[in-house]
Amino acid sequence: MSRLADAYPADRVTIREVGLRDGLQMVQRFPTTAGKLDWLDREYRAGLCHFELGSFLPAARFPQFADLPQLLNHAAAAKGLHSAVLTLNERGIEAALASPAKELVCVVSASEAHSEANIRRSRADSVALVARAAGDRDAAAPDKLVNAGIAMALGCSLSGEVPASEVLRLAEACLTEGADIVGVADTVGYAGPRQVATLCAAMSKLCGDRPFIVHLHDTRGTGIANAAAALDNGARVIDAALGGLGGCPFAPGATGNIVTEDLVYLCERMGFATGIDLAGLVAARAVAGAKMPDEPLYGGIARSGPPGNMDWRA
Repeated sequence: MSRLADAYPADRVTIREVGLRDGLQMVQRFPTTAGKLDWLDREYRAGLCHFELGSFLPAARFPQFADLPQLLNHAAAAKGLHSAVLTLNERGIEAALASPAKELVCVVSASEAHSEANIRRSRADSVALVARAAGDRDAAAPDKLVNAGIAMALGCSLSGEVPASEVLRLAEACLTEGADIVGVADTVGYAGPRQVATLCAAMSKLCGDRPFIVHLHDTRGTGIANAAAALDNGARVIDAALGGLGGCPFAPGATGNIVTEDLVYLCERMGFATGIDLAGLVAARAVAGAKMPDEPLYGGIARSGPPGNMDWRA
């Protein structure tokens, strides 16, 4: 538990920036390596410390992640920067363990249909892959974390409603098989605050002192309300993407993540100090906007800014 507590302290909210991974999954144009490093550095200087930097996937199909080793090497030189990578198969696990990445992210879908479409594995096989990642980690790189994310945890565009009992069963199985931390994802933005509150309360009970991650999409405009519900019900680690970029190529209807800038403001207004420079974070959008002019960027804070005539921080 010590390595988990070091990465995700229980006494604060941790925001994980997934823009350089989830945010680039479906784009037609993407920043150069220099542009990505500029993006990373700007957010890091603004106070963000947790980043998903990419996926170990074939460069021929996903050229936006071909420079992942360069990003990981750069991140390793930054004090206190926690880097994570998505690993969808055995080859990805091997590459991640040999890299400077501090966290391996495995995916276990709550929906059998999505599991087959996303990674061509059954849910049982996906849990077995988590066990493989944890075992290989223990043998080769015991300082790294294994994160098991439960995709489609709040509804699936392929099979519809997903029972919370299945999500909890899979989360418990992943912890049993050696995952350090588990997460629940509203992959296609189906959820509303009441559903998120119920699942997060159950996850909090399941995980006890161990934190869990909540990954939300704003497909239908409920993303930031869902984040508030998650925070009210025990979630202390939440994913977001700069400008609300993102989407899953294997999940019909999946669009952008909740906006990192807006999530920081929400956390502060709810009494959770983030230590993040909101103006610096908004300025980081310039990199994504310049390098990906065809990709829409979202966010109320970027548009209106925080209130200038009152103390809005926690």
